[in-house]
Amino acid sequence: MKFGKNSKIEIIAVGSELLTPYYQDTNSLYITQRLNEVGMEINFKTIVGDTQDDLTVCFNTSLERSDIIFVIGGLGPTEDDCTREVLASTLGKKLVFKEEILEKIKERFERRGFEMPSVNNKQAHIIEGSTILENKHGTAPGLWIPKGEKVFILLPGPPHEMKPMFENSVWPRFQAARSHFVARRVFKTTGLTESKIETLLSDIYPLPPSVKLTTLAYPGQIELHLIAHSQKSAKKADDMLLKLEQDLQECLGENIFSSSGDELEEVTGRLLRRAKQTLAVAESCTGGLLGHRITNVPGSSEYFCQGVQAYSNESKLQLLGVPADLIHKCGAVSREVARSMAIGIRERSGADIGLSITGIAGPTGGSPEKPVGLVYVGLCWEGGDNVLKNIFLGNRELIKSQSAQKALDMLRRHLLKYKKERQKDHPS
Repeated sequence: MKFGKNSKIEIIAVGSELLTPYYQDTNSLYITQRLNEVGMEINFKTIVGDTQDDLTVCFNTSLERSDIIFVIGGLGPTEDDCTREVLASTLGKKLVFKEEILEKIKERFERRGFEMPSVNNKQAHIIEGSTILENKHGTAPGLWIPKGEKVFILLPGPPHEMKPMFENSVWPRFQAARSHFVARRVFKTTGLTESKIETLLSDIYPLPPSVKLTTLAYPGQIELHLIAHSQKSAKKADDMLLKLEQDLQECLGENIFSSSGDELEEVTGRLLRRAKQTLAVAESCTGGLLGHRITNVPGSSEYFCQGVQAYSNESKLQLLGVPADLIHKCGAVSREVARSMAIGIRERSGADIGLSITGIAGPTGGSPEKPVGLVYVGLCWEGGDNVLKNIFLGNRELIKSQSAQKALDMLRRHLLKYKKERQKDHPS
């Protein structure tokens, strides 16, 4: 068959466990990403349990609407692994025993010092007319099964088996069928709402037909996904994105913290390193999440001095030197205490910058004056300090994650301002 931009592609993930809240289908995401790179898009995705009747319905439906059908999972040796058998029946084809496959399965068990169980015999049967896709990381071979102008591609379910098989036996066929080129960019922003971003970007529309812009919102972060298609070359696709990238930079400015895939903690770490500044943090409601994100970056020991989890009022007094009367007067969740925490961690650690978080993560502890989601973020540096008041929405986990995100962004903007001031004072 011939692959093309207009080919209808479907992915069927097989496994009753995927219909529970305990397992996720990550294989289809992987295949989708790879096919998108050659300009091919997925039209349908289905998750189906290991029952013959449901599999039969899925296979018949996919035959009616799709040209390329990936079927992932259900190729194992157990009784409920019936993908191969049901698809053969659906296509009106026989299962053919292959001695060479059985020998490879036996050898795999022998290398581990085991005798192959008899149940693995079923994995040596393939659907007639199919091409075998070798599995170097498991016992279940994959199959490439043409059906007229359509094709079924059977792949094993375990990702450590599926991915190498896809890359070695499937991906080269799709690369050879590349019909056009795709360029992608992801701009990560923070500090603005989705509606505010849409308002700021209103003047860039309409976009050319070959360019797409998609907005994806996460707590504390909004991503702008840019995609351009060209039938001529990869360079042409990249060039088509250039104008849109420039427009986004002009419209959103410093609200964009990354266009290269970096996380916010990586960006702030790089700014700290370039500014030759050190950092210490004092956390209350986030309980160490901020320090965890900062130290997730390799090499963060160059700029990160210390992190303190001052959760109780007593710890704020003992570890950070926050005055008891200040907590009594203003409360632990207050602008004044956030400022004192930032000053205290900076002084006691000897860092150039102190960063603090105090708030109410909920679900209890709020009041009309200080509701759940109220969070103060404090920043202290030589010659100044600042505190931001925030009201975050969501459950406890979301409030904590948004608090850490806001603290990192507050630090990032401070370092950008510091960089500009230094350039102004010491122009090159």
